[in-house]
Amino acid sequence: MKKFINSTVYGDENNRQQQATEILVKDGVIEAIGNNLPSADEEIDLKGRLVVPPYVDAHLHLDYVYTGKSEGATNDTGTLFEGIARWHDVKKTQTLEDAKQRALKGIEEEVSKGVQFIRTHIDVCDPNLTGLKAMLEVREQLKDNVTIQIVAFPQEGMYAYKGGEELVEEALKMGADCVGGIPHFEWAYEFGQDSVRKAVELAVKYDKLIDIHCDETDDPMSRHVQLLNALVMVEGIGSRTAASHTCSFGSADNAYAFRMMQLFEQSGMNFIALPTENAYLQGRQDTYPKRRGLTRVKEFWESGINVCFGQDSINDPWYPAGNGNLMNILDNGIHLAQAMSFAQLDTCLDLITYNGAKTLNVEDQYGFEKGKPANFLVLDAHTPFEAVRQRADVLASIRNGEYLFKKPEPSYDIELDLFRKTK
Repeated sequence: MKKFINSTVYGDENNRQQQATEILVKDGVIEAIGNNLPSADEEIDLKGRLVVPPYVDAHLHLDYVYTGKSEGATNDTGTLFEGIARWHDVKKTQTLEDAKQRALKGIEEEVSKGVQFIRTHIDVCDPNLTGLKAMLEVREQLKDNVTIQIVAFPQEGMYAYKGGEELVEEALKMGADCVGGIPHFEWAYEFGQDSVRKAVELAVKYDKLIDIHCDETDDPMSRHVQLLNALVMVEGIGSRTAASHTCSFGSADNAYAFRMMQLFEQSGMNFIALPTENAYLQGRQDTYPKRRGLTRVKEFWESGINVCFGQDSINDPWYPAGNGNLMNILDNGIHLAQAMSFAQLDTCLDLITYNGAKTLNVEDQYGFEKGKPANFLVLDAHTPFEAVRQRADVLASIRNGEYLFKKPEPSYDIELDLFRKTK
């Protein structure tokens, strides 16, 4: 057994006051959380630092990573729709090996920054399903070190792309974990509604999770989220469903929004916001005032509707930046959502940890409880507030009780001294 001592354990909403400082690990599993725990063969002093469960990237496109500088990938308008058009041509040059190598590089970048759980949307609008085949292999290869969920995602539309509906179903048969969709991109609103219905039908048929790119537009009349919520409420699968983006909901009028939030609470549906990407993509047709492109994160959070953040893209036709650093995503998100009271700063790490785990339906293997895998991070901070304020670095990532990586103690060759004479 090993014991991690002298830490500050970040609890979920049910365990905020646990004040635990020790974690006892046996055979890669948490044996106990608390204080003054039994001795162990190995004791690791964390020097008072904050310990959090692993970061969860709830929304990422691993088949797109590092294609942003490919020939023909430049998105001149910076819009979502041009990005889709550019990807249509870029993906034609994708090979299985290319897709695997880029995905592995993207995963390594994320894991090096503390991510241990990833949900990736893989484009299945490809008769060869190249990206999906690559991702299925990568998921299996890395299953011990990172948990990956795959969404069967029809990037060019379930109906706008000929055969898209059949390709989504084939991807589910091959092993994809979630049904995806993009109703706002379909050629008519009715087609978008049909795609939502089909996604729910397939999820029930194959016992899959649901994650729909829903209303990623500034058009306040794009309201596919309403049908999605109603259908999963009828089926009783709201907790197994996520609505990603829902940008239009940030532009909707309050009468509609507050009625819908009551229904969201009833269904238990999850929401995923992508702060950096949608701040970059949305509002492109606005002059001023210019919209932020974010859904109603603060209102969801305060109402108890589960909401989390994701990276979305790393250097692709939609977004030139991104590096898998969820602390950066969190920092941008809470600024854009204006969710920075002191109480919120003490608990907003939930948006990239516990809330993401709930969205992915992996709570049975996530968090600080006896019997769960010993997966956690050590941050270079002593409190949640300081971790967020300082955008704290991840000093160590532990998976099943073993280090995925560990950095040396931060140090200076020459320490700062404001009173040191320079001449």
